[in-house]
Amino acid sequence: MSKYIIGVMSGTSLDGIDMAYVKINHNNNYTFEILKATTATYSKDWKSTLKNGFHLSGEKLTKLDADYGMHLGKIILNFIQKNKITKIDFIASHGHTIYHNPAKNYTLQIGNGPQITAITGLKTICNFRVQDIALGGQGAPLVPIGDKLLFSNYDYCLNLGGFSNISFNENNQRIAFDICPVNIVLNHYVAPLNMEYDDKGEIASSGKLNEKLLDELNDLEFYNDTKPKSLGYEFVVEIIFPIIDKYNLEINDILRTFVEHIAIQIAKKIASNSEKTVLIAGGGAYNTFLINRIQSYTKTQLIIPEDTIINYKEALVFALLGFLKDEGQINCLKSVTGAKKDHSSGVTYNP
Repeated sequence: MSKYIIGVMSGTSLDGIDMAYVKINHNNNYTFEILKATTATYSKDWKSTLKNGFHLSGEKLTKLDADYGMHLGKIILNFIQKNKITKIDFIASHGHTIYHNPAKNYTLQIGNGPQITAITGLKTICNFRVQDIALGGQGAPLVPIGDKLLFSNYDYCLNLGGFSNISFNENNQRIAFDICPVNIVLNHYVAPLNMEYDDKGEIASSGKLNEKLLDELNDLEFYNDTKPKSLGYEFVVEIIFPIIDKYNLEINDILRTFVEHIAIQIAKKIASNSEKTVLIAGGGAYNTFLINRIQSYTKTQLIIPEDTIINYKEALVFALLGFLKDEGQINCLKSVTGAKKDHSSGVTYNP
């Protein structure tokens, strides 16, 4: 069985809207082909609007959900037309996370599914996180089902996006959890320099390590919590930024120290074994300095794949989540999220 799907992903780092037109095959196992892929960058207005969505009133947030759904619909339709794509079974869209607080039983990914369906004329599957939280889970991370079915030849799958998360097999179960913030913090501190990101970590590499800040970050309670666990923008705004800002450091010193923090936290989750491998995806895979700092703490081989996998692995996996939902198959694992049971999550809108 094969299905042609457009997977759509917008991450917390606001790099843009990733779209991957993929063919997913299921016979004895699952295989994939990424046929076309692109990232639609956000305008300054959209980036500001989404970043400030966290502070909006209910009415304004409801309107933003509809507006963003229309924006996604137009972006996806343009992608289809530009690439002359004719064979599509459905769209699988993650949306954009505004709130994520599973401890208080809520999460919100905007990007109104009916708007996408109305504009594209295609079935759309979205809203993948809410059901898991209703079942007592974290609603995240969701990508590990893709790691299990599509990338099982690696011992670990590590994503370096707005946040870092990892997945691996333990006692014949897939285990996964968020580790720490990454690009959502690093990008925030280079923004005053009119930069989107610290290219290859060059600014960070020029900074000085502040041991007191590093110790305070590493001592945060979150890092001692048992899994499963997940992070949201709230954690960064309410905890991380205030800690960093009180030190009044130069930007390069902030980046240098936070990169070390990331490397330490990630290395703690990876066995130091030269025979094991870690597949790294997400924008952080291009941060050479960060990769080198992680590698300095572990003997495990860090594998940087081809650009298509680095950039579009999450869009691919949400296409797979849609595939599984469309077939009524499990796409959320209780071993990952802590939900009461494995389940098939997502909401389908038909044209």
